[in-house]
Amino acid sequence: MGLQRTYDCYFLIADYQVSDYADDITRVRESVWEVALDWLAVGLDPEQGAFVIESLIPEHAELMVWLSWFLPLGMLQRNPTLKAEMEDFGRRSVPVAFFTYPVMQVANILMPRAHLVPVGEDQLPHIELTREVARRFNRQFKPVFPEPEGLVGRVPRLVGTDGQAKMSKSLNNAIYLKDPAAVVTAKVRSMYTDPTRLRASDPGHIEGNPVFMYHDAFNSNVEEVNDLKERYRRGAVGDVEVKQKLATALNAFLDPIRERRARYEANMTLVRDALELGTNRARKVAQETMALVRDALDLGYLNNSR
Repeated sequence: MGLQRTYDCYFLIADYQVSDYADDITRVRESVWEVALDWLAVGLDPEQGAFVIESLIPEHAELMVWLSWFLPLGMLQRNPTLKAEMEDFGRRSVPVAFFTYPVMQVANILMPRAHLVPVGEDQLPHIELTREVARRFNRQFKPVFPEPEGLVGRVPRLVGTDGQAKMSKSLNNAIYLKDPAAVVTAKVRSMYTDPTRLRASDPGHIEGNPVFMYHDAFNSNVEEVNDLKERYRRGAVGDVEVKQKLATALNAFLDPIRERRARYEANMTLVRDALELGTNRARKVAQETMALVRDALDLGYLNNSR
């Protein structure tokens, strides 16, 4: 939240980058509203930072086309995130857009000429990819783009409730901001813990244990967390107690978020206004950026005679 008071922030709803776009466009439309509601619920201020709908700014697609000439296929194929997501497709047909969306991500970062990009640690390779594209463009033409830095937060990565590295709806291993307290408690109760621990009296492992990762991230009672860890390591506390206290901490964290979300959900005009204000603001910046890009590429065909 502090970043929006220090920087000129752009919060992007990347609706171009949906792998099942063709299969369920209705869900994509609904997700735009859901994401905006979540942002408002956690306290993002649309007056301080711009809420941006990607597909309403055609300059994003234009910049992607130009930048695609500066990004070798081999660089995309080495991207660990892309490789992992390719495996998720399994035997399904992979759309061409799946290979171009990393280029769109680069364009999204470079469009506002960003200097800093908050990311999870798993996205750092993509920031380096973006920096390389910026370097190539600036070196070959004119210095249009800053080379952005990645900013990893206090929690570098949060695993799924099932212990999977990736959290997603398709895997049903995530806790959502709008989940009611009873749903959160049920999800915590079913969380993956230490598979080597058969009884509550067995010494347990803290490292790599999703329940304790969530405690570290969301339980503000550090003394309680340290006590649970100490007892867990020596087999003096059961998973039931550890999970009960996590559910209590998570619901305490989510209660004010759920309340704010409900208020905005009751007045969707405010959500629409936030999206329109931010998208219009970002469109102006995008037009400025593309003017610089076209100048660098010397695309003013009609402004100069042969």
